[in-house]
Amino acid sequence: MKKKNNFRKIHMKNYFLFLAFMILCISVSAQQKKWTLQECVSYALENNITVKQTENALLSNEQDILAAKGQFLPSVSASASQGLSLGTSLVAEGIFANRTSHSTNLGVSVSQNVFNGFRTLNLYKQSKLTRETNELELNRIKDDISLNVVNAYLNVLFNKENLETAEVQYQFSEKQLTQVKNLVDAGVQPRANIYDAEATLSRDTQQVTIADNNYNLALLALSQFLQVPFNNFDVVIIDINTPSEGLLYSSVTPVLNYALENRIEIKIAEKNIENAQLNTEISKSGYLPNVSLSYGFGTNAFYSNLANNQAAFIDQLDDNKGHSFNLRVGIPIFSRFQNKTSVAKSKIQEDNSKLRLDQAKLDLESNIQRAYTDAQAALKAYMAAKKSMASQELAFNNSKERYNIGSMTSFELEQARVQLINAQSSLINAKYDFVFKTKVLDFYMGRSLTN
Repeated sequence: MKKKNNFRKIHMKNYFLFLAFMILCISVSAQQKKWTLQECVSYALENNITVKQTENALLSNEQDILAAKGQFLPSVSASASQGLSLGTSLVAEGIFANRTSHSTNLGVSVSQNVFNGFRTLNLYKQSKLTRETNELELNRIKDDISLNVVNAYLNVLFNKENLETAEVQYQFSEKQLTQVKNLVDAGVQPRANIYDAEATLSRDTQQVTIADNNYNLALLALSQFLQVPFNNFDVVIIDINTPSEGLLYSSVTPVLNYALENRIEIKIAEKNIENAQLNTEISKSGYLPNVSLSYGFGTNAFYSNLANNQAAFIDQLDDNKGHSFNLRVGIPIFSRFQNKTSVAKSKIQEDNSKLRLDQAKLDLESNIQRAYTDAQAALKAYMAAKKSMASQELAFNNSKERYNIGSMTSFELEQARVQLINAQSSLINAKYDFVFKTKVLDFYMGRSLTN
């Protein structure tokens, strides 16, 4: 029995160990989740509050379209009333009597608008146009979000590369300090060189700390933009290949031509012109006659304590039933200038919407020209940084050789190293600046930003 209990305890212990191991694996797996650029963009588009609000606006637009369709249909209503009257009533000349009466009225009416100056038709068109405009606005918002996510993601990669560069410099300084100590112990260099190497190592330690902080801040900014917890948040590090001049468009003309024909800002401005024109037509409907047709069916029953031989309730309803038809024509003659001012203001808004289209085209052209000029400048800066980096690497390697044979002081070596660090930093900055600015041009060309 004791052996059986021991076996059971061992079995339970192994079970709990296995369970703990599985939980640990799941936890580690969750912690090691890294976001790709495509995942970041997709998540932002699905969960951004502004996107959700605009999607709700589209749902509201669907209801507006349904309501506008309903205006083409007749309105139907039914009514029922029951009345009770108590009091003294004159039944003959000079004779009054207490009278109690009951009255019942039932009716159904149908009303149909026949013509209202095409107002109903134009309101229906306007409701559909509003939905189309809001769909374009939703796409514009998504485009802006995608560009912002790409920018934030590239900023993470930029700071990660800066951190790696700082760590390499720290490792070099650490080796340099060891080498200097060995040379001092061998009597080749003075002890003061150790202090210089230690100071350099301290500065590099500080640079690693700053770079690591900047990297974490970039991750924090991206996680906040995505509205996800920052704890254990990380991204897949994309290898940004050495950019080339091929990333830059040979001319700004195709970018401009495509954008002016396809960019959402332009399409929204064009839709706003159509909307303004419909508003003018709706205002003009006030000058035209309004024709409506209605039909009613009703019946009633009446009872009084002073009347004899009153028909039954159902018989009264059958005897008193009746139909009514009504055709109404409303002709506007003078509206106290309401129609006139409404049309005039609509035409002014129509002119303003055309001006806004012209302004949107000018703004778009200006933004693209600036983006293209920036990309050209970024390419030149990147090419210059590459040449500078190559020169500084050569100079630094030469300085190390001279230092090792004793023809250069540690201070001079440090100066050469600082120049190399600056060249590396400039190259990283120039590379990511050029890559992002080419992404901006891709944005205006309607190309994917996640490739």
